[in-house]
Amino acid sequence: MPDVFQVLGGLGLFLIGMAVMRDGLKKLVDQAATKWMSLFTRTPVLAALTGFVVTVLLQSSSAVSVMTIGFVGTGLLSFPRALGVILGANVGSTVTGWLVALIGFKFDLQTITLPLIFVGAMLRLFGRPKFASLGFALAGFGLVFSGVAALQVGLQGVDRLITPEIFPGDTWLGRFLLLLLGLGITLVTHSSAVGVAVAIAAVHVGSLSLTQAAAMVIGMDIGTTATAALATIGATVNARRTGFAHVLFNLLTGLGAFLALPTIVQSLERFAPRWTAANPELALVGFHSTFNIVGVALMLPFASRFA
Repeated sequence: MPDVFQVLGGLGLFLIGMAVMRDGLKKLVDQAATKWMSLFTRTPVLAALTGFVVTVLLQSSSAVSVMTIGFVGTGLLSFPRALGVILGANVGSTVTGWLVALIGFKFDLQTITLPLIFVGAMLRLFGRPKFASLGFALAGFGLVFSGVAALQVGLQGVDRLITPEIFPGDTWLGRFLLLLLGLGITLVTHSSAVGVAVAIAAVHVGSLSLTQAAAMVIGMDIGTTATAALATIGATVNARRTGFAHVLFNLLTGLGAFLALPTIVQSLERFAPRWTAANPELALVGFHSTFNIVGVALMLPFASRFA
């Protein structure tokens, strides 16, 4: 039987871990990120790479989007350059899912998370400012995977109570309803990473089919634009354009992924059935990364014209 309190505690640990890790990383790379944003955005490709790297370092595409909108609003970054950063940030946001799927569900986390939290706490308490920030980031990293471990324990047996059959079926309407569910989860938590982690855990234990989880992830990817959209309220024209472009891009890539979803899942099940059955969480994060990468590859050559 699933342990509801264990699941809720795991989610809480994941949330607080993400917040702590993000705060530590932000203090570590804030000045460098600002410098990169202003220097390495001369071409759309460079801007996209910068957006990707900064998002991986900060572990938050929302933070990078808000930062980019702020730079555009103050004139430090032009609208065309900002587009590249936003595109790169979308791909960077998928890295957290890979960490959760590769580390959280493939290794025994208890042997590394608690020592990592201890080392992080010691650095935070006794280290110099830079080491203190590093300690905060390490402790947050440990808390994130402690949360994943708690989710794994709490969800044991959930596949007997919550099965794919109780969710909307594998139809266009059913997938659209799941997309809306994913969108709602992201709007409530203000973090697509949390929703993706839950989807990975659910597909890992069999509570969601790969198609159902993928539909939810598409909704989460669209929902992550909400923070950037809010940041444009009262901003300059170009800042509002940046926020609108972010929403539009995610909607378009989400639409493409939604339309291609049945074909992609059927192809996986036909050509790699054993691997897909054994690694549904990797298939899910692979799908998440792929549709973002394809979207960026299609959009990047036209970024200047679009601007």
